[in-house]
Amino acid sequence: MATGGAATLFVTGTDTGVGKTRAAAALIGCARAIGIDAVGYKPVAAGCTATADGWRNDDAEQLLAASGGGLAYADVNPLALPAAIAPHLAARDVGLRIDTAILDAGHARLAARHALLIVEGAGGWRVPLDERIDFADWVGGHRWPVVLVVALRLGCLNHALLSVEAILRRTTLAGWIANVLPPPQERWQDNLDSLRARLPAPCLGVLPPDGDAAANRAALDTSATRSLLGRA
Repeated sequence: MATGGAATLFVTGTDTGVGKTRAAAALIGCARAIGIDAVGYKPVAAGCTATADGWRNDDAEQLLAASGGGLAYADVNPLALPAAIAPHLAARDVGLRIDTAILDAGHARLAARHALLIVEGAGGWRVPLDERIDFADWVGGHRWPVVLVVALRLGCLNHALLSVEAILRRTTLAGWIANVLPPPQERWQDNLDSLRARLPAPCLGVLPPDGDAAANRAALDTSATRSLLGRA
């Protein structure tokens, strides 16, 4: 996991809107609670609001808040893109091309100062970064372990199993996090049990519907999460 002295966990999802940011912020909180200097990194954020200080993304702001202070917004999110669409398209809209060297440089700056980086992707595992490269290429090239976030809704079994199959072609699956979306699906517990039986990595916890930061962190305060973070 180590790069520049730090360990890295990459958080991806089965799709967009599945709770990656809630999970990533909770992982940061859990790590910091056991004395690990963990910070968040959202290298590319598509869907930003114009502010007096520049474009800002809510997901990146949540990671910044979870990281304990001392970081600038640009440290956490070097590429903030206005449109809430696929990153390569959002970049094209403003005349940019996403260069993974920029993503690597931002990661290296944080890795030089902190013990653990929780890196959040955009959308799912295979979301494109440009015409040829996607997140799977970037993360797989570094061999960072992946934590998969699964929203417990109709279709989640297929989406999770396909995502894991693709992840394992490039790197390792460190664990997965279930997210109970509001209103909870009637058979969400059955889906959770099916995922526990089929996914080849530990469940790190189950996020509650509409949980705040403290509730999300408590939901991930499991032996599996502590073991993973302790090895990072």
